[in-house]
Amino acid sequence: MGKRDNRVAYLNPIAAARARGPAPNSGPTIQDYLGRPRPTWEEVKEQLEKKRKGSKALAEFEDKMNERWRKELEKNRERLLGGGEKKEKEKEKEKEKKEKKKKEKKKSSRHSSSSSSSSSSSDSSSSSSSESEDEEEKKSVKKKRKKKRSSARKTSDDSDTESEADSKESSKRKKKKLREDGDKDKDEKASRKKRKAERSHKGSSSESSADSEVDGDVESKKRKLSSEEKDKTTDKSKKKKKKKHKKHSRKKKKKKAASGSDSN
Repeated sequence: MGKRDNRVAYLNPIAAARARGPAPNSGPTIQDYLGRPRPTWEEVKEQLEKKRKGSKALAEFEDKMNERWRKELEKNRERLLGGGEKKEKEKEKEKEKKEKKKKEKKKSSRHSSSSSSSSSSSDSSSSSSSESEDEEEKKSVKKKRKKKRSSARKTSDDSDTESEADSKESSKRKKKKLREDGDKDKDEKASRKKRKAERSHKGSSSESSADSEVDGDVESKKRKLSSEEKDKTTDKSKKKKKKKHKKHSRKKKKKKAASGSDSN
């Protein structure tokens, strides 16, 4: 038996391509790309200048966005800074309004005196009436504030007066007790003297002398005790007066500071 033939036909690709002939045009060639139309240098300069200037619509849009951002930043700043600056600005505005109203009043009074027409007089009367209404509203607000402050001050003064009255009553009670103790001591002394006189009539002279010495010692001790109690009461009253004076001076300072802040 012989071998099987497994050979395959070989084709040269280059020869096959030549046999097929030239390929159809499927797109631009390299020569077309190299020979493309190109702009001149002047046209390139014009395009660069346009890019640098930018479009008007874009510039307007950027300006609008900047304005919006500025407004938002101002609002955020006011919120962060708090109400202190707002109050100052409001006070300044109120002062300016008052000054303007005063100037307008002066001008209206001059014009009303010089002018004789009814229209000018009616306009001035309407403006004066509106200004008077504004002034009345401001006065009412000020009166309410003054009432609140006076009520707060009255409450503090009432508490001070009550404390002073209590201290005075306590001192009076102590004085009364001391007087009553002194009266009792006097009565006891008188009764003892009577008893001693009776005993002296009955007893001997030596016993009477001993009793008198004992009574003298008792009286001297009681006098010392009464003088010490009086000194203690005077010291306490002095200390209380000093404390009250300090409290009163502090309150005065606080009131002055509060009035200064209100005026500012």
